[in-house]
Amino acid sequence: MPLPAALTPFENTVFRGLWFASLAANLTMWMNDVAAAWLMTSLTRDPVMVALVSTASTLPVFLLGLPSGALADILDRRRYFAATQLWVLVVALVLAAVSLAGRLTPPLLLLLTFVNGVGLAMRWPVFAAIVPQVVDRSHLPMALALNGIAMNLSRVVGPAIAGLLLATVGAGAVFVLNALLAAVAFLLILRWKSEARTSTLPGERFVGAMRAGLNYTWQSPRLRTVLLRIGLFFAQASGLMALLPLVAQQMHGGGPASFTMMLSMVGAGAIVAALSFPRWRERYTRDQFVLIGTLVHAVLSSAIVLIDEIWFAVPAMFVIGMAWISVANSLTVAAQTAMPDWVRARGMSIYQMALMGGSAAGALLWGQVASHTTVQIAVLAAAGLGAGVLVATRRLTVEWAQEIDFTPARIGTAPDPAWPIGPDEGPVMVTLEYQIDPARAEEFEDVMERTRRARLRQGALSWSLFRDTLDPGRYVEHFVDENWLEHQRRLERFTAFDAELRTRRLALHIGSEPPLLRRYVAALQDRPPI
Repeated sequence: MPLPAALTPFENTVFRGLWFASLAANLTMWMNDVAAAWLMTSLTRDPVMVALVSTASTLPVFLLGLPSGALADILDRRRYFAATQLWVLVVALVLAAVSLAGRLTPPLLLLLTFVNGVGLAMRWPVFAAIVPQVVDRSHLPMALALNGIAMNLSRVVGPAIAGLLLATVGAGAVFVLNALLAAVAFLLILRWKSEARTSTLPGERFVGAMRAGLNYTWQSPRLRTVLLRIGLFFAQASGLMALLPLVAQQMHGGGPASFTMMLSMVGAGAIVAALSFPRWRERYTRDQFVLIGTLVHAVLSSAIVLIDEIWFAVPAMFVIGMAWISVANSLTVAAQTAMPDWVRARGMSIYQMALMGGSAAGALLWGQVASHTTVQIAVLAAAGLGAGVLVATRRLTVEWAQEIDFTPARIGTAPDPAWPIGPDEGPVMVTLEYQIDPARAEEFEDVMERTRRARLRQGALSWSLFRDTLDPGRYVEHFVDENWLEHQRRLERFTAFDAELRTRRLALHIGSEPPLLRRYVAALQDRPPI
C-alpha cells in the first residue's frame, strides 16, 4: 500500500536506514541532556550552573560548526559521519564510568557535556548535507519533517526513559544506555554505502573551504535572512527550555516526572505537527509558519510560568512543541533550498551555528536574569523580547516568489593554456567584454548585479563591472579567482541558475560574436624586491 504523503521519503531505503541511525543518535542526545540537567540540580542549586548545562551542550555547535561543515564537504561523508558517532560513543562510555564511580562534580559534568556536544557539533552538518543527496527535491520538505520527527520522537521517548531510570536506578544507568544506543547508531551508519565523488580536481583545503562557506553565506541574502530568523527564535525559546528543570521543580508537586513529562510533550506536539505539514503547507506560507509559531511559543511560555500548574503545563508544552517544529522546519527548508550541494554542509553548519548560538546565548542570558530576579521573570522576558523582535523584523521574508534551481550544469572546462600552469599559480583574472544597447543599460546592470553575487558565491575573490568612457555600450566584466585550481573548481560549481543568468546576459549582448573572454594568471610572482 502507498505510504501517506508525510511518510513518502521512507520508500527510499537509504534514507530509511539513515533515519533510524539518526533516531538512535538523537535518543542518546536527549537522554544525556535530561540526565545531565537533572543531575546538576542534585549537585548544586545555582540557577546559572543549571542553565550552563544547556549552554555546554549547544556551545560546541556554535564554536565548531563551520570547521565541521568544511570537513563534511571535503572528506568522504560516510567515514566522517561514522567517526563523529564513534566520538559520541566514547564520551558516553566515559560519562557512564565516572557516574557509576560517584566521581561527578558540577565542573566535570559541564566539561563532559561540552565534550559530548563537540561530537554532536561535528555530526550534524554531515547528516544535514546527506539528506538532499538521497531524496528527490520534491520530497525534501517531507524528509526534513521526518528528521524533525526523529528528533522529537527521541525527545518523547528519551526523556521518558531517562526519567524512569533517574527515579529508579540513577543517572549512571542513563549513561550506560546512552553508550549502547550510540553503538547501534554507529553500526547503522557503517551499513550506508555512499556514492563516490565525481570531481577530477583535488579536494578543497580546510581553511579555503571554510572561507568559501562564509563567503557564500555573506553573498546570499536569502540565507542571511534565515540565519537571523533562526537565531532570534532560539534565543527566545531557550528562556523556557534552559530553565525548565527549575520551572518543573517550582510547580505544585513538581519533580523529575514533571520535568520529563513536559519535555516529552514538546516532542509529542512536534510529531503531530510534522505529520500534518503536507496539509498545512497548502494553506500557509513559511512566513506565516514562523510568525504564528513564534507568537504561540511566546504566549504559552508566559502562561506556563504564570499559572504554575502541571495540569496546564502539560498540554501547553504539547502546543509549544507544535509551534517549535513549525518554525524550525520552515526555516530549515528555506536554508536547504538556498544553497547548492557543493557548499551544503558548510551552509547548514553555519545555520546550526546560528541556531545553537542563539540557544546558548539565550540560555546564558536568561540564566543570569533568573539568578538576579526569578525564573518567572526570566521566562517572561525571553518571550516578550522574542515576540517583539519578530514584529520589528516582520518585513524580512523566507518565502520567495521563485526558488533558485541549484541543479549542477556542466559548461566544460577551461581551454588548455599556452604554457604549463601549476594549480597554485595565481591569482587568476577573468574578463568578459559585452556590447549592450545603451537604451537597455539599466536592464543589463540589474542582471550583472545578480551575476556579481553568483560569481562571489562560487568563490571569486573580487568582482567589478566597467563601462567604456568612449563607447557607452561597451562593458567589461572583471573577476578574480585565488589560483588556477580554484578557477577550475568554480567551473564545476556552475548550476542551472548560473546558466539562466548567462542566457540573460547573452540575450542583452548585441555584438556579432559572443562576449570576448580572456583569462590571465598573475606574473612577477615571488620575485625579490628591487
